[in-house]
Amino acid sequence: MAASPGDQLASAAARGDCAAVQALLEAGAAPDAQNSFGRTALQVVKLGHTPLVELLLRSGADPNRPDPATGSRPAHDAAREGFLDTLVALHRAGARLDLADRWGLPLDLAREHGHLPVVRYLLAQPGAAPPSQPAPRS
Repeated sequence: MAASPGDQLASAAARGDCAAVQALLEAGAAPDAQNSFGRTALQVVKLGHTPLVELLLRSGADPNRPDPATGSRPAHDAAREGFLDTLVALHRAGARLDLADRWGLPLDLAREHGHLPVVRYLLAQPGAAPPSQPAPRS
């Protein structure tokens, strides 16, 4: 039995295989197709591969779709792992930075994991932080 388009797309995204993702999208795979675990390519993408994230976003992937198991959104994952370029791409594509998952806001996660460049970016965004949060010192 052949893998579903959602499984193929998610697998290629998780591997960071931009060419395979592009080919699948061109062949008609929906950018938000779910794999057999209910996750989309943007939810499992190799977050350090910003061009691949941007490809999925340009193709219509939803930057605010929560993970079905954790409730985390791609912006939470990027902030938690410290991928500033990916977080910026997600934000430019409409990712909301004011939505909390079970661990908090993207800002909370970046702070908790010590990703100061991400924290600085998030503090500079309207609505991404509660009022009167002091800027971190380097």
